[in-house]
Amino acid sequence: MINNLYEPIINSLFSPNCLCFGATVKEECYSQWVRKGTMAIASINPATGETLKTYSPLTAEQIEQALTQAQATFVDYKKVGFSQRRQWLHQAAAELTAQKADLGKLMTLEMGKTLSSAIAEVEKCAWVCRYYADEAEGFLQDESATTDASHSYVRFFPIGILLAVMPWNFPFWQVFRAAAPALMTGNPILLKHASNVPQSALAIADIFTTAGFPSGMFQTLLIGADQVEAMIADERVKAVTLTGSGPAGAAVAATAARHIKKAVLELGGSDPFIVLPSADLESAIATATTARLLNNGQSCIAAKRFILVGDIADAFEQGLAEKFAQQTIGDPLDPETDIGPLATPGILEDLHEQVQACIDQGATVLVGGDFEALKQQLSDRLQAGNFYPPTILTSIPPGTPADQEEFFGPVALVFRVPDIEAAIALANSTAFGLGASAWTTDETEQQQLINELEAGAVFINGLVKSDPRLPFGGIKQSGYGRELARYGLLEFVNAKTVWVK
Repeated sequence: MINNLYEPIINSLFSPNCLCFGATVKEECYSQWVRKGTMAIASINPATGETLKTYSPLTAEQIEQALTQAQATFVDYKKVGFSQRRQWLHQAAAELTAQKADLGKLMTLEMGKTLSSAIAEVEKCAWVCRYYADEAEGFLQDESATTDASHSYVRFFPIGILLAVMPWNFPFWQVFRAAAPALMTGNPILLKHASNVPQSALAIADIFTTAGFPSGMFQTLLIGADQVEAMIADERVKAVTLTGSGPAGAAVAATAARHIKKAVLELGGSDPFIVLPSADLESAIATATTARLLNNGQSCIAAKRFILVGDIADAFEQGLAEKFAQQTIGDPLDPETDIGPLATPGILEDLHEQVQACIDQGATVLVGGDFEALKQQLSDRLQAGNFYPPTILTSIPPGTPADQEEFFGPVALVFRVPDIEAAIALANSTAFGLGASAWTTDETEQQQLINELEAGAVFINGLVKSDPRLPFGGIKQSGYGRELARYGLLEFVNAKTVWVK
């Protein structure tokens, strides 16, 4: 058995199979990656199983060089004015826009999202760059306060090197939403990306270098699990931001706390999608389909539990089943494809085990559920791919994995309740608290949902999404701290009080 304090982060982060709660790394993988000092850092096309490229992790000497360079650059970069930082970040946006077709294809080949969604992700990264380029200086202006001093105010300063530990499901967006505010603030970024998207990780570093940022301000480190704890402990690293699983977040937070360093954690979710009788049912069904199947179902803020109130349940289930059945599954590079493969075989296996456990305990399969049958329908080229059919489970009894686990793939869990109070109680019954979508045209119900749902975000009559203009993050086991907007920028600054008599 593995007996190591850092086992959770090894299990949950550095295996490309793992992002959701409950996923584990096999003993042999741990032995290969950690005890032998090696790690499987590789691009493997999840649609075909083809290995595209492999990498060796950096040595301790190479990591030290990166840290030394980042620290030296930080000292000089603090003197760079906002106008220059703004110019570089706008250039990064321009580079993303110019290269979006190639970068989108790279993401698709590495983790299987459809090409159209990958290109849209690159465009969103350009948006967040432009947003912080234009807004960061204003966010960081001195804030005056009236006190007994002649003049008192708060001035904001960068704190130093940030370690960014990022997942594979949105290989560009997760990184850029952390990097753009950090670079405008003046904090260098060291990126530890997921081990199955190394080419995306390296391409991101190239974007910032080409844009003109000093080379030490953003560096991609292809490293193994056994090298991360020491990086967090290094005195030059001042904070860590992580997007990943609960066990990974707990491990990183514990290490950061031991060294008195701040962490921002964006973890898992089992977001509710509540539909009440007054809802625009057609719009709710169409949005529900996108909300569950976006990114092949692999999103922390995807709607996962569909909570139907009263007599609209039959119509909603029927409409959702029809939408799911219409989805085209196949090569994610094909523009006609709606749903591509899951990122790794391990994710596929974990998801099917969860589905099967629910079925074994009495749940009903409304659509999908049989990935072996799906494989027989695919072309020979895709037979080795990690494809799972869009699946809907209904009549789910208590005590199944649907109660507390995150389903990371195209599986919708449908529940029926009698009223809004029961809907809110069910929505709040999990350990998660990331996002929530609720559908009603009744203003009283809207306010009750906004006030009583336990989540970092509540979207009324809309899809839960991240937006540079709004803070993003969760509560409970979905993490703490915020990304995006002014709130995200201020997570990693020294808010220095100045008092002058």
